[in-house]
Amino acid sequence: MIKSLVPESIAPPFARYAHGVVIDSGGLVLTSGQLALRRDGSIPDGARAQAELCFDNIDAILLVAGTSADHVVKIHAFVTGREHMAGYMEARDAWLEGVAHLPASTLMIVSGFTRPEFVVEIEVTAVLP
Repeated sequence: MIKSLVPESIAPPFARYAHGVVIDSGGLVLTSGQLALRRDGSIPDGARAQAELCFDNIDAILLVAGTSADHVVKIHAFVTGREHMAGYMEARDAWLEGVAHLPASTLMIVSGFTRPEFVVEIEVTAVLP
């Protein structure tokens, strides 16, 4: 069974897609790429603040799925320039503080996102406990 995940505690998706899906039969959770958009439509300044909000959104998605950062197996992150790598990595390391099994991780530099204010996007793959 596949279930769409759209937590009401975070800003809704930009279009016709879910923030994540859970595949019960495989015990797998996939999130859509999360951008740093608050429910009020505002965007925090700086890579670290944006990454922190992305990870907060991911926490909400994982919670709805019945899992947490402790069960993340892969992080895919995207930044719009090398100057944003350190802020992203600080937020990622803080998010993973206390996690027993560190996930695999990929960080890519991309040319941009849907709005120029966005400098970080993050998606994760997790398993159900």
